[in-house]
Amino acid sequence: MKFLSYHIIICALVFFSCFKAECQPKDVSGTLLDLYDRILFTSSDVEKERLNDSIIVIIDGYSLSDSVLTHRFSNLRFLGQILSSDKRVKIINWNVMLRDGTNRYFFFLIRKTNQGSGNQVIHLAGANSMEEISSGRTYSEDDWYGSLYYAIEPCRKDYVVLGLDFGGSRDSRKIIDVISFTPEGGLIFGKQIFSRGNEKKFREVIEYSSESVVTLRFLSQKKIVFDNLVSFSTGDENEKSLGTGLSVDGYIYKKGIWKFTTGIDARNPRK
Repeated sequence: MKFLSYHIIICALVFFSCFKAECQPKDVSGTLLDLYDRILFTSSDVEKERLNDSIIVIIDGYSLSDSVLTHRFSNLRFLGQILSSDKRVKIINWNVMLRDGTNRYFFFLIRKTNQGSGNQVIHLAGANSMEEISSGRTYSEDDWYGSLYYAIEPCRKDYVVLGLDFGGSRDSRKIIDVISFTPEGGLIFGKQIFSRGNEKKFREVIEYSSESVVTLRFLSQKKIVFDNLVSFSTGDENEKSLGTGLSVDGYIYKKGIWKFTTGIDARNPRK
């Protein structure tokens, strides 16, 4: 136990020295990979949390480094690392699944500031819930719903993110959300700029059967596309689930509003 703690501290010190010297911190990359592999193979939730605490310590130090916005780990598939196209915001996130199927989400947001005092870093933790993620309200740092974000694009002064929530053994969710910053530097999730029919939403939540695969992606900075969902039988005549259909829906950004559109041509635009 003590040896592992000392090893992590030593690796972290080497890691920070490497970044100042602009070299590649291979030892720390290997340590992160080893820690997460051990999380996957242990059956003890207490041990999972202890190992994950070590990952948090390392990522916390990494997020404060001068090179965090330009560096990327190339061999850590468990670690989500997304950088906005304006190079001003980076999100690092990952999940840990416990024995009861609960997913816990860990989120670091690094934001470039103009104050010359280093980057702003915000760290959040959340967990999936059986409760629905509301499309009719904002969330704050204190009640974040928890998600793995895998894409981000700037939208005026805000950022639009695409995320995934492993909702449970039967359902999963894809999420289109907006991250805004308060004058004090806090985070707000959600903005009432998604128009679908007569409804104005704070976010789009696409809930579907865990047996299905739903694609959600940016086609451009002003166009988000996802698979159309259709209802299908689960074998129980009283239950229906949602899976992918043959067409593509999405949101197109015009005059400050993301407007829902059906039947989108989802082919990549020619360069």
